[in-house]
Amino acid sequence: MVALLVSGRSLIAILAAALICCASAAAADDSLYRAKTVVTGQLEPNRLLGFGKCLVDVLIKVSGQPDLAGDDRLVPYKSKAREFVSDFSYHDEFAGKPHRDEQGTRDRPYDLTVEFDGKKVDGILGELGLKPWLSRRPVLGVFVEMQQGAKDFIVTSDGTKSDLQRDSLAVAADKRGMRFVLPTIAALATADVRDIELLSVPPATLASIASALGGEAVLVGQLVWDDNELGWATRYRMSWRGKDYKWQFRGVTFDEAFVGGIGGAAQVLSGNGDPGKFK
Repeated sequence: MVALLVSGRSLIAILAAALICCASAAAADDSLYRAKTVVTGQLEPNRLLGFGKCLVDVLIKVSGQPDLAGDDRLVPYKSKAREFVSDFSYHDEFAGKPHRDEQGTRDRPYDLTVEFDGKKVDGILGELGLKPWLSRRPVLGVFVEMQQGAKDFIVTSDGTKSDLQRDSLAVAADKRGMRFVLPTIAALATADVRDIELLSVPPATLASIASALGGEAVLVGQLVWDDNELGWATRYRMSWRGKDYKWQFRGVTFDEAFVGGIGGAAQVLSGNGDPGKFK
């Protein structure tokens, strides 16, 4: 096994560029069966916990069903997750920095990347009554408005205000096996799309912007910071094949909100139901 040698921040930047700028490229099939999590040290107990977390992410990614995240039926599969692993590798998040404990690695965080056997994962899904979503996945045109006090902006592919959100969306899309494009500042200006109340913009306007960038389906989200909940109140909407979908979250980080948004879109596109049904 070859350890990943790219720094965590560099890896995110590379991933963001690949997913935002090269959305027309098809996602590799084997990437659907790969997941990453952070573990402490490289001892087996924490590695096995990491295998379990990654297995859940892969099952969600392959099926397009985010509701599996809280499914009690996955407990026995998580406990024996190493049986489904084909390979794994570590990347030291603190590479080049001095050790902080006497053992040297006990409290050191590592990115654990896990590859799972595709046939075994598909078999688990079959036992759960689900099918792998292996057909070509539409590219999402993502429009997200961020409101925090006086700050109000739309996440774009080229805006300096959007750096953190752009990278977070790229990670969320990879986690859920999706490709996406973001609007440019110029495209929003040309269409007269403003920061305030993005959810009220006619869907046809946003679809036109997304289409010009290679987007085939449109996901629209609004995140409003709530001081009382110390998190983001989030609303999403999406139209697909003549049906409208809406779902929401409260009191979450924007990382969690983006995973929920992209995951909900995957649920719709894969035909696994309405992400807002139980929200």
